[in-house]
Amino acid sequence: MSIPVLAPLPGTVLALAEVPDQVFADQIVGSGVALDPDRTRGPLMVTAPIAGKILKLHPHAFVILGHGVGILVHLGIDTVKLKGEGFELLATEGDTVEADTPIVTFDPTELATTGYSMICPVVVMDSPKNSVHADTIGTEVPAGALLFDSP
Repeated sequence: MSIPVLAPLPGTVLALAEVPDQVFADQIVGSGVALDPDRTRGPLMVTAPIAGKILKLHPHAFVILGHGVGILVHLGIDTVKLKGEGFELLATEGDTVEADTPIVTFDPTELATTGYSMICPVVVMDSPKNSVHADTIGTEVPAGALLFDSP
């Protein structure tokens, strides 16, 4: 069963091949897209892309499982090295959430000064390579817009 995956934050939709991290670019974690966040607004609220249970929650990344599908949202590349600085958690691991529920806030403009890429992969965990087909690649999307349907 395919489920709609919503944009967790506003930005430009990119193909995973454009992510400056081979694990995401080679779709080792799964297929999906990435978002280059809107840097004109200051701090951004990152929301749940699907309804489900928060399986893992770190300041820089989270996984939500819903309808048998796990969606990973990773905020920036190598941002784990920031040890949570610049991120504010708004939810708790284990919470059951609806799509568009606030999960974390961060300011991509401020964090970009660290030198880390702010590109944010949105991946269907363990999905086959190239199984996500997104007509949104190359477009600007607001948070909550349909990003793609899960495979």
